[in-house]
Amino acid sequence: MVTDLLLVSGGALVAAAALMGAGVVVAARTGRFTVVDTLWGLGFVAVAWVAAAIGDGDPARRLLLAVLVSAWGLRLAWHMHRRNAGTEDARYEEYLEGAGFWKRVRKVFVTQGVALWFVSLPVQASAVAGAGWWPVAALGVALWLVGVLFEAVGDRQLARFKADPANKGVIMDRGLWAWTRHPNYFGDACVWWGIWIIAASAWPSVLTLLSPIAMTWFLVYATGARRLERHMADRPGWAEYAARTSFFLPRPPRRSPTRRGAARQG
Repeated sequence: MVTDLLLVSGGALVAAAALMGAGVVVAARTGRFTVVDTLWGLGFVAVAWVAAAIGDGDPARRLLLAVLVSAWGLRLAWHMHRRNAGTEDARYEEYLEGAGFWKRVRKVFVTQGVALWFVSLPVQASAVAGAGWWPVAALGVALWLVGVLFEAVGDRQLARFKADPANKGVIMDRGLWAWTRHPNYFGDACVWWGIWIIAASAWPSVLTLLSPIAMTWFLVYATGARRLERHMADRPGWAEYAARTSFFLPRPPRRSPTRRGAARQG
């Protein structure tokens, strides 16, 4: 099993490196590094199918994980491609300020390529594991579905809100955004905890627990919610919105006499 896992992990690393290498070429030509946001979702799709093709574990679970990761990753990649088309995310401008091209490559593409490989370890390990306990896998599928719905619905609600000129500069505090300030990031976390649970239905995939923990840390602290909120903290109305709305885990909004402000959620 160890040899099989090394083969799958090596293939996953090659797939991640190839996609991030393509991103370096795009960044060199356009000067924009936000292409990595699109490659993030596509990278997981590539790794999932490489693992499914190389692994010799339970075929039903290999196919299930490849399909679930693809559904999540392709939707995310398309969403990020449309959102970032022709622009550079302000968070990348701050993060990369003063860095030369190759230092930017290391901070963005190398870092995210390694993170992608590490977070996908449950998929890799599951590809070489035998038959598992399907009630546990079913629980993982349910959590994955919750995550996908939170992410997709939250993104759709925000896109429709921003498309209305009357809402320019007004905070989006409706729908899922009234329950959590980051329904998209919360959804991502649920997706990858669900993927881990599916993988953990068979030994030894349960040992990849650090992967969903790392993904959650990325979403909350490293590149996600906390970094985004630093850009929004000084905007009118943000303090009131933050006071009544949960940071990450969804819950009913607190009562507040103020319902309007100005900000833009990621």
